[in-house]
Amino acid sequence: MRIDGAYGYRLVAVGQPLERCEIPAFELGPEEVVVEVAGCGVCHTDVGFAIDGVPTRKPLPLVLGHEVSGRVIAAGDKAAAWVGRTVIVPAVIPCGICPACQVGRPTVCRSQFMPGNDGDGGFATHVRVPARGLCPVPEPLPPGLVTESLSVIADAVTTPWEAIRRAGVCPDDVTVFVGVGGVGGFGVQIAAALGAAVAAIDIDPAKLELAAQHGAGLTLNSSTMNEKDLKAAVRSFAKQSGRRGIGFKIFETSGTPAGQQTAFGLLDFGGYLAVVGFTPKKIDLRLSNLMALDATARGNWGCPPDQYPAALDLVLQGKVAIAPYVELHPLDDAPAVFEAVVRHAIARRAILKPASNDNQEKP
Repeated sequence: MRIDGAYGYRLVAVGQPLERCEIPAFELGPEEVVVEVAGCGVCHTDVGFAIDGVPTRKPLPLVLGHEVSGRVIAAGDKAAAWVGRTVIVPAVIPCGICPACQVGRPTVCRSQFMPGNDGDGGFATHVRVPARGLCPVPEPLPPGLVTESLSVIADAVTTPWEAIRRAGVCPDDVTVFVGVGGVGGFGVQIAAALGAAVAAIDIDPAKLELAAQHGAGLTLNSSTMNEKDLKAAVRSFAKQSGRRGIGFKIFETSGTPAGQQTAFGLLDFGGYLAVVGFTPKKIDLRLSNLMALDATARGNWGCPPDQYPAALDLVLQGKVAIAPYVELHPLDDAPAVFEAVVRHAIARRAILKPASNDNQEKP
């Protein structure tokens, strides 16, 4: 099917500005849908593809963007029931039938589809995706929520949700988030909603202040403290909190070498480290600390689609606030917005919104 006026912004080459392009006619498979994009978040992973040279699985040129919310406007024969529904598109869509999927490890599925990586993504007016795993959004939304802002649930909310779920966070735990921008800021809120004591570490005073307003009981600026003092402050906080959990549960959500060093250095006896952020740069670590402390370190790639409804529910209940962490920009400003994100000139999570699409009302 052809959609008149459909367009997007694609990456043509590493280091080059995003380029506007027309979207050709969609050839829908029986289990595929076309989503009219309400909003698409700009993620650090997109910057990795465009600036750091992290290879996309589908060769360039490619429309980036994997945090997508919108309304299904067309579908293949086996997905027709989705037409007209507002949805969040999972950032990682597993195949559902491979050995990894069958044993409950869908995020390592080698046949997964990631918009903006395996195929064109959401920096566009429309995107074609598999119907499997779509997360339906109930309507009407609670006051203060708009469809386009829900796009960040596709990664910035669900990824820390999955990391926190895997860590088994409970009210007895002391959790530490290193880097409290988009992903870390939502992680702070999720851990607090689950009843854990939360410490937030960053180098940006504004981000730390926001974290304090949304669940962090302790905020520490790592640019003014050494590793020894950071650890002492977290230990004191843990003692004062009265929590009975064994070892801190640490979430590296900065995606920077310095943040990874800090997070690893905070490990204590029985501690747990979730590596959530990504950087292509290497760091030096003494892995024997894991042995000596009987600690655990685990990576986290995305979130299984079956966990999206639970994460969405936290947002709908008002336990996780989105508005203070995002800002909307017209899709037509994509090249400038993306360049500003690269320069860290935009403090919040940027969401690109096509001007022609209003997904808050039914067609």
